[in-house]
Amino acid sequence: MTASKKKFEVWTLVSIALLAVFLLFLVYPLLGLLKQSVFNSDGAFSLENFKRFFTYVDGYYLKPIGNSLEVTVCTTVISLLLGIPIAYFYSFYRLKGAKLLFVLSVLCSMSAPFIGAYSWILLMGRNGVITQFLGSVLGIQVANIYGFKGILLVQSLKFFPLVFIYMNGAFKNIDNTLMEASANMGCTGVRRLFKVVLALSMPTILAAALMVFMQAFADFGTPMVMGEGFLTFPVMIYNAYLGEGGVDRNFAASLAVIAVLLTAVIFFLQKWGTSKFKFSMNALHPVEKKECRGLSGFLMHAYCYILVAIAFLPQLYIIYLSFCNYKGSIRQGGYGFDNYVQASGKLLGRSIRNTALMGILALAIIVVVAVLIAYLVVRRSSALNNAIDTIAMLPYIMPGAVVGLGLLLAFGSEPLALTGTFTIMVISFVIRRLPYTIRSATATLMQISISIEEAAISLGASKLKTFIQITVPMMGNGILSGAILSWVAIVTEMSSSIILYSNRSITLTMSTYLAILRGNDGMAAAFATVLTVVTTVSLLLYLKISKSEDLKL
Repeated sequence: MTASKKKFEVWTLVSIALLAVFLLFLVYPLLGLLKQSVFNSDGAFSLENFKRFFTYVDGYYLKPIGNSLEVTVCTTVISLLLGIPIAYFYSFYRLKGAKLLFVLSVLCSMSAPFIGAYSWILLMGRNGVITQFLGSVLGIQVANIYGFKGILLVQSLKFFPLVFIYMNGAFKNIDNTLMEASANMGCTGVRRLFKVVLALSMPTILAAALMVFMQAFADFGTPMVMGEGFLTFPVMIYNAYLGEGGVDRNFAASLAVIAVLLTAVIFFLQKWGTSKFKFSMNALHPVEKKECRGLSGFLMHAYCYILVAIAFLPQLYIIYLSFCNYKGSIRQGGYGFDNYVQASGKLLGRSIRNTALMGILALAIIVVVAVLIAYLVVRRSSALNNAIDTIAMLPYIMPGAVVGLGLLLAFGSEPLALTGTFTIMVISFVIRRLPYTIRSATATLMQISISIEEAAISLGASKLKTFIQITVPMMGNGILSGAILSWVAIVTEMSSSIILYSNRSITLTMSTYLAILRGNDGMAAAFATVLTVVTTVSLLLYLKISKSEDLKL
């Protein structure tokens, strides 16, 4: 047998092994959900669960879908309207403190959404400090922040930085010669913005819109914390399985199936829309940033910094509250470290340890698997490898509650009982956050000429050695970019963790959420602050290692 044939067989075995893993830990749980959804409590085949969903009195179960779509569409539109201008100003003009602006924006996107919801309740809820100040001092009654309006506020401020990051990358790919040509033809100012800049960036706009839509639709924590009767689809799935009304696995499974189908339709519609604007750009002559002076410069700076300041305010307020003295939910006078002491006596140490151990293990698996899949898809494209890539991307379009419920039903009993263990949490983290690193690694590898690898092989290096010593290092920035996004998403994961965690496997995010539910505001602020520090250090470490001010998506 020839050496080349052996190498081919090794990569074939890698493909088969990856397919087997995905079939076991992703496809099997999803098929289990489908099976569970078409059986009744007696174990007989029935479509009663779906009938119940569509025919219940007054559209009771249909309304949460409408609520989710309403708030998600509005969040997506507002995020685009907020994020595109700030990305445009950042990319085309020399803003003062631009790097700080970028870092703070990214930190806003990296925080757990429910922490922002909790903070805004403390600020502008019925007893919030801003509400009390405006009411008692100025006599102004603040609008109710709960329900639709509150969720929209929190999600828009959380997700517009994602649009900023996406669009910043797209704007940097615009060739300056196109801008000069449009100016020579009399197309300048706002007209050029719409006719040239945004038109050339349409694929990225659609991709950013999809990212925001999917994350907003899947958001569990924000509507759970401040919904107050405004029921969304992920919350309904959770309530069907673990809510106060009792366990209804079959109905919960049917809801999960509907959620998958709905998000899949939206995903493929976006892919179809993107295909209509498919083209590539290569900025041989990058756009030169202009000075922004005078009134226009002032307005640009004001817009960027006021927007980011409002988005970052909840995190600052939570940090401040973590040093305030509390007795339950009642704030006492003075400051200190009592909240951290109490948290340490409860779950802080265990939560940090669990988050670190499970996060690092999950991230290591994600990086290895993502690199292998990227290489198989780009360098050894085949029907099998493309199928693996498609299966691996499925969690990208699924709410976390669906993944959590699927894993719980699949591995909740013998022969592979994993409920409440570290293992099932790590599996959930890997499945949920793998797509980020896959897409980043794949995009990077596509930009690397295969001639470099061929040159190494021609000089006597084996294919395996070339892969390990040449290909993987050249993919470093793409791997790092995806890995940092995956890491932050892991440490702030809630939608699947709330279904899968146990007291032994509790994470920082879940400890924060439980403290909020118990009305222990001081301890909740301490947990949330530690979580903010983790995400901040992660981002700064990435920027230091990559030596770049940009986060590549």
